[in-house]
Amino acid sequence: MIISLPGTTSAKISAELVRVRRRAGYPAQGMVLTLIIVCDESEFARALEASVAAGREHPSRILLVVTAAGRNASLDAEVHLGEGTPGEVVVIRMRGAVAAHPASVIRPLLLPDSPVVIWWPGKAPNNRAGDELAHLAMRRMTDAAASPRPLAALKARARDYTPGDSDLSWTRLTPWRALLAAALDQYPAKIKSVVIESERGNPSADLLAAWLHSRLKVEVTRQVSDGPGLTAVRMGTAAGDIAITRPDGLLASYAVPGQPERLVALKRRDFTDLISEELRRMDPDQIYEQAVKSLLDGEQQTTRTAAARSTSGKRKKTGRSRTIAKTTARGR
Repeated sequence: MIISLPGTTSAKISAELVRVRRRAGYPAQGMVLTLIIVCDESEFARALEASVAAGREHPSRILLVVTAAGRNASLDAEVHLGEGTPGEVVVIRMRGAVAAHPASVIRPLLLPDSPVVIWWPGKAPNNRAGDELAHLAMRRMTDAAASPRPLAALKARARDYTPGDSDLSWTRLTPWRALLAAALDQYPAKIKSVVIESERGNPSADLLAAWLHSRLKVEVTRQVSDGPGLTAVRMGTAAGDIAITRPDGLLASYAVPGQPERLVALKRRDFTDLISEELRRMDPDQIYEQAVKSLLDGEQQTTRTAAARSTSGKRKKTGRSRTIAKTTARGR
């Protein structure tokens, strides 16, 4: 059932949800959270499909906010209920001045006494701390892979990190992290070096490198491959490499020194799987926080080194000036 509400308001949308729910016999008590999705028209279809599929595991009220620029302010909505739709889906299209202040429209539509999660499938606000909709949520999901400069996007998220933030580039690493941890449990050798292979500009590889460097305290080397995505991780030991290689995005080869090579299912996951995983937890992900913030360590080290060189240069110049002054005084 899809009900169109052109030229509507928050009060009318809320009243229509209550009316349709009563008529169809769908209780609001069965929904566990409110999921806000902020996107544009180009991302709308993909976001709707992924959120509805994830809603089968997490019945929720999905508020899909589609914003667009325009001189004339307008607010149109569609209410999706029943016919295989888990929970409730409300598509809200905003234009003009209304789109500049979306929280005033969304706040009355939140489920009472339940968690609120927000997801930006495409471009996320540069300053989430100052974003109206971000303030409504306890969990905030972004995707650096959708940015034209993924590493810069991750560093920006590290600088303004707030507990409850997460990025799908980190979620994509869950199977890799599990395999690497299992490999070290099975073969607890001292790791001397790490090599990560991925396609160019892959933010998941950047996060994995930061995580392994912070945990293992060893040098991590990045190499560019043809993809897709992350293709290999090799951890060097005295007896040989602990290696996980996935050249086709489907099956991975898992090798530990002294043991036969094995095949492991390591399929690249779609948005439904990623969103479903993120919605299983409402507490802050402290491991992600440490990993994303460690991306700034190299940047800070470079800044400190540059500052040290600058200070050293000034000291040398000052020392020369003093020597010249002494020589001149002696000459006199």
